[in-house]
Amino acid sequence: MAKICLHVRVIGRVQGVWFRRFTQQQAEAHGVVGWVRNLADGSVEALLCGEEINVHHVEAWLNQGPELATVAEVIAEPRDWDESYTGFEIRDDAGN
Repeated sequence: MAKICLHVRVIGRVQGVWFRRFTQQQAEAHGVVGWVRNLADGSVEALLCGEEINVHHVEAWLNQGPELATVAEVIAEPRDWDESYTGFEIRDDAGN
């Protein structure tokens, strides 16, 4: 099966609602590696890498997010496969 990476930006009410932690849980449950972080504009950014079907499962979950979140838009762009990731981490906020 093909391995892919997606760079994702999630827009909406996605900070202060445990979005990053739940994203990490979803990624780990599906064997997806990469990272997630908050951006200064209130959105969340992530890099998802793994088996194509598993990455798309996590991407689909991002469209709804955790119970307290309100997702307005998910923008996903393919990235080159990066085998350097061995787990899924919550990174420090960017630009804050």
